[in-house]
Amino acid sequence: MDTKNMGIASVAILFFAHMMNDMYANFLPQLTAVLILGDKLSVSAGTLIIAVFTISSSIAQPIFGYLIDQKDQRWFVHVGTLWMAVLLSMTGYISSAALLMLIAAAAGMGTAAFHPQAASMVGMSSKKNKGLVMSSFIAMGNLGLAISPVLLLPLFRNYGVEYTWVAIFPGLLAALLLYFYAPRISIPAKQDSPKLSQLLKSIGNSSNSELFKLIVIVVLRSVVHTGLMTLLPIYFLSRDFSAQFTGSLIFAALTAGSVGGIIGGYISDRFGSKPLVFCSMLLASASFYGFFTLSGPVSFILLGFGTMALLSSFSVTVILAQELIPENTALASGLSMGFAVGIGGLGVSIIGRYADAFGIDAAMQLLFLVPLLAAMLAIFLKSSTETGLHEQIAAPTSDEQ
Repeated sequence: MDTKNMGIASVAILFFAHMMNDMYANFLPQLTAVLILGDKLSVSAGTLIIAVFTISSSIAQPIFGYLIDQKDQRWFVHVGTLWMAVLLSMTGYISSAALLMLIAAAAGMGTAAFHPQAASMVGMSSKKNKGLVMSSFIAMGNLGLAISPVLLLPLFRNYGVEYTWVAIFPGLLAALLLYFYAPRISIPAKQDSPKLSQLLKSIGNSSNSELFKLIVIVVLRSVVHTGLMTLLPIYFLSRDFSAQFTGSLIFAALTAGSVGGIIGGYISDRFGSKPLVFCSMLLASASFYGFFTLSGPVSFILLGFGTMALLSSFSVTVILAQELIPENTALASGLSMGFAVGIGGLGVSIIGRYADAFGIDAAMQLLFLVPLLAAMLAIFLKSSTETGLHEQIAAPTSDEQ
């Protein structure tokens, strides 16, 4: 990619669009929480709808990523954003769970189109402090996730789910900005670019073995992250917290997660990825259990700290995937941001069935064990010095010197 046209304004537009895009990614948990508490959906049906959205995105993102790596598809970012906004704004008028799942699956294609192209653009925008730049991009997405319950949960709870039509406007604004201001870049012809069959055939080599471990860690982290976004609105509202207070608590927790992502990118640039991933998963599990067992302000602080720890490795895993498949960075972004995250969403549907059988409290306790599994697997990741990641990110290139 030619990054000379990647000005600050263009990157800022991508950051803003990512925030709006991920606000929609947290749309369905707010809608289904209101429907569940209104006895219009079971917990398992609600989590399945959310899982369908994430799985649709997960399957499509690597495909979109591969297509982008072959030929720049700039239009994916604005069309994908608008597509998702339009479909989700219709959901308040649909009473059938099966039809909601169909709409969720179609909407997931929108975020699948946006993320690989946008992440590849951002990844190419900086060779120095790449971890910090990518973590800032990821943080804006996490901020979008945080905004969603503040705006949407009170809207749906207080005025009714028929007001989903309001949600079309942020997506329309983001799509217009992307259409006019997203980077106009070109991908030169790739003489040595591997074909899809070659990429699949190379699955047994050491880098793809490392990629497999990385994807499993992202899947486990996604189970916890998506599970929190899905179950926390139900958990708080079932304890008679107001929709506004519930939205504020979730906003604070997810905002802490976005800050954690930036901190994690900074730490990984200097101390390596493996210690960051391992320690963050341990801290997340411990903090979440503290939130669950304690009460009052301390418990809310621990919830925020747990989310901060959980998401501190988000940008790190994206960069690790891109470095493991350097000739196909959009495909790598699709695998780490889409496929693995979406498969994690499937795990949340299992948590939903567990919640129907044993209750929300039991489901959350089970959820908080999952980061321990990710920490155990992180022990077997290669260190930054073994993969060469730390040096590739931190060391200036000849163009920068």
